[in-house]
This record gives sequence, C-alpha cells and structure tokens, in this order.
Amino acid sequence: MTQATASPGAPSSAPLPLTGVRIIAVEQYGAGPFGTQHLADLGAEVIKIENPHDGGDVGRAVGPHYFGPEDSHFYQSFNRNKKSITLDLKQEEGQKILRALAATADVVFNNLRGDLPIKLGLTYDQLAEVNPQLICGHLSAYGRTGSRAAWPGYDYLMQAEAGYLSLTGEPDGPPSRMGLSIIDLMTGTTAAMGLLAGVIGARSTGVGRDIDVSLFDVALHNLAYVATWYLNAGQAIGREPRSSHPSLTPSQLYKTQDGWIFLMCNKEKFFGVLAGCVDRPEWKEDPHYRTFKDRLLNRDRLTAELDEVLQTQTTQEWMRRFAGKVPAAPVYDVQQALDSDFVAEQERVLDFAHSGGTIRMVASPVRAGEHPLQPAPAMGAHTSEILGQVGYDAQDIARLRDRSVI
Repeated sequence: MTQATASPGAPSSAPLPLTGVRIIAVEQYGAGPFGTQHLADLGAEVIKIENPHDGGDVGRAVGPHYFGPEDSHFYQSFNRNKKSITLDLKQEEGQKILRALAATADVVFNNLRGDLPIKLGLTYDQLAEVNPQLICGHLSAYGRTGSRAAWPGYDYLMQAEAGYLSLTGEPDGPPSRMGLSIIDLMTGTTAAMGLLAGVIGARSTGVGRDIDVSLFDVALHNLAYVATWYLNAGQAIGREPRSSHPSLTPSQLYKTQDGWIFLMCNKEKFFGVLAGCVDRPEWKEDPHYRTFKDRLLNRDRLTAELDEVLQTQTTQEWMRRFAGKVPAAPVYDVQQALDSDFVAEQERVLDFAHSGGTIRMVASPVRAGEHPLQPAPAMGAHTSEILGQVGYDAQDIARLRDRSVI
C-alpha cells in the first residue's frame, strides 16, 4: 500500500499547513484524540499528556485487537503522528511543568469531564499569565457549566437523548443507534475546527480564550434541518422504510439481483436519467412521477416498480450502467468498503511503519501534502525530549521519575 500521499498541485517540498503549531493535549479515548489527530495529520505537533499512575490513555487497553501490550488497534486509530509524555497534573511539580509547556504552546486541549479542567489548571484564566495568546480547548460530555457539568457521558447516550435512535432503522423495529460512534467523531472534528479558529483569532489579536465543545451540543446541532422542521413547522419526523429520505424519492435502498443499491435522485434531472438507464423512459411523463411531489405521493408504487426492474441485474451491473449519470452506491459491508477498487485508486489506505510490523490505516480526509505517517506513540516515549526543551536536564528528569511526577 502507499506510504504517503499528496494533494493535486501541492509542492512535494512544502511543509504541512499546521507545521509549527504546538498543542498540549490532556486527552484519552475517542472524541478528543480523534480531533487532535486531524491536526497532527496536518502537521501540528500534538503532545499527549498521560497520567503515569493509571496506564495513560484508556484507549490503549480497548480491545479486542492489539499490536502489543497496551497498544490496541483502537488506540492506534486515534493517535498517529503524535508525541506522548507522562505527567501527574495533581502534583505541584506537575503543574509547574504544565505551565512551562503552556508557555511554548498555541493550544492546551482536554477532553475531560466538565468539572475537571479548572481542578487541573487547564483554563485560560489559569494559564493566561504564562501565555496570553494561549487557546484552552475543552471537550466534555455536557459542557463546563450547568447542572450536568460533573456528569460523565458517552456517544451512545447522546444519540439516545438527541433523538438519533428514533431516526435510525426500520419503522417497525426497536430504537437503533448508528453503527459508528458518530457523535464522538463529529465532536472531535468540531473541536479541531474550534481550536483552529481560536489560534487564528489569537494570532490576530494577541489574546487567547477558552473554546468549549460538548458531545451533547454537537449531537443536538447535527439535527440540523430535522430540528428546523420541528421548531418551525411542528413536524417531528421518525424512521422511514429502507433508510429513505423523508421528503424525496427515489432516495433510498432498492433491491437488486444479488443485494441492495442506494439511489439518490435529489435533483429533478436525475429521475429522467434514471428512467432512461433502466429502460423505462415512459416514467418521465407518467403523471404519478413527473415531479418531486408526485413521486413522494406515489413512493410505494415507485419503490415496487424500481425493485422489479433492478432485480433483473446485479448491483455491480447497475453501478456500471449508472456510473457518473445517476447518484448511486453499492451497499457494502466494512470489508468490501475498504477493499474496493476506488479506495485503492485514491490511495485512501496507507501503511505506517511500526515496531511490531506494518499498521494499515485510513488516510486523513484532508489532502494537503505529504503525510508523515508516524504510528501512535508508546506512553511517555517523548517525555525526556519535551522536558529537555523547557529546561529539564537528565538529572532533573531522573528526580521527577523518582517522585512519580512523570
């Protein structure tokens, strides 16, 4: 597999866009590390602070698959291109080191429970003295204010409370979550956007700030047009058959000879093209199907007719016929998705050299130049290097280890 990839037109010698940005990250598990991995992939120096007394990032131990002890596939998926130091922030000397690091950084980020950042000295008010331009990012379950600030929270809980389970699955089935931890992933990505906005603002004004994002807020915000429909028209939508769009058709799953295909004729022109591709040109003038509104009123009839014609060929045969003309996708499992010809063509799976061999992972979705492709670090692998940069010599570091500060 490909070792590196570059954006079309990007000079091969050009530094990545976030080269020179330093982020101190008190993070673990999924949402926080996913957000900072976006930034590390774009060239930022992301330094993970891990507690030496509890095994560090809990993601290291999340199974069932491991590259080695405390080196899970889960952990590697969220922490490539980063550095790691061990540091006990509950000790006075640990706080001193934190402040020394903050003085050299653009961002101090955490994804702790909402009541913990202030207890561990991670807020802007606490760190502005050493770095007035510092951005202090906080990713929590429910925010740092309000009645739930001290509540733990996880992705599936947010999907449940924000209505996602009422929107996913078949109408006659039980409430269903999305197959991925989509709120963790979206909140991490949103945090990355917020941190970048903060850094741009701080470099312009010379003044930093706190940036907050929560799993709950992102889950609610992602309701988007569904929320607007309810808030302004009083319509609370539910699950639709075959994962169909609530107001457009064809825009759902259809049966083929050997499985399923998803069609999305979300512009009027595509229905006419579809009718031609399936050898049913008369559908274009059928009064039942002439407009979006007509087709929606006659969805069941159109679904039955499309099923009938699509079941005459395999999914791949239809994909060859629809390619570039009708918005369509085969319904793959994870193996088929990752092994597809298009993924290989676009070099979306990359090899990372690892002490235990080669790790294969999905590439960053942002194409901005060469990717450094470093696997996730061992816990504390960069402690001596990073502390040396802020004035600690080998004797100091040995003393800190003896005192269990690092």
